Amino acid sequence: MAAAVKALNAKIRSNKYLDYFCSTHFWGPASNFGIPIAAVADMTKDPEIISGRMTFALSLYSAVFMRYALAVQPRNYLLFGCHAVNCASQLTQGYRYLNYWNFGGREKSLEIQAKEGVNKVESKTAELVTQAKETVQEAVGK
Repeated sequence: MAAAVKALNAKIRSNKYLDYFCSTHFWGPASNFGIPIAAVADMTKDPEIISGRMTFALSLYSAVFMRYALAVQPRNYLLFGCHAVNCASQLTQGYRYLNYWNFGGREKSLEIQAKEGVNKVESKTAELVTQAKETVQEAVGK
């Protein structure tokens, strides 16, 4: 059994593409891509739920590991790409956070919500007035 495993390992290691595919230089960044994918998916959500501290920490973390990915030998461009995407998406989330909480985005959002509420009330009122007129006309017509 051990000889079969050794032979399989030697076969994998002899092919440079399979050797890379079976290394931590591939699987580390591949498994780490969940973080930037989640950050990109969160860009459509309400900025009220963004944590400023966590966004800052993840931006810093990604910037450090972008540097690390280029400092190791051999250079790990997949890890660099993973952290570049994460850093960019976290910086975007940071901008959304600052815009919402510090630069008037929250007030604009609340204003839009209030206008939508007023429009709903006005349309419902118009609908009820129309129904009342129809009911009165039916009652008068009898």
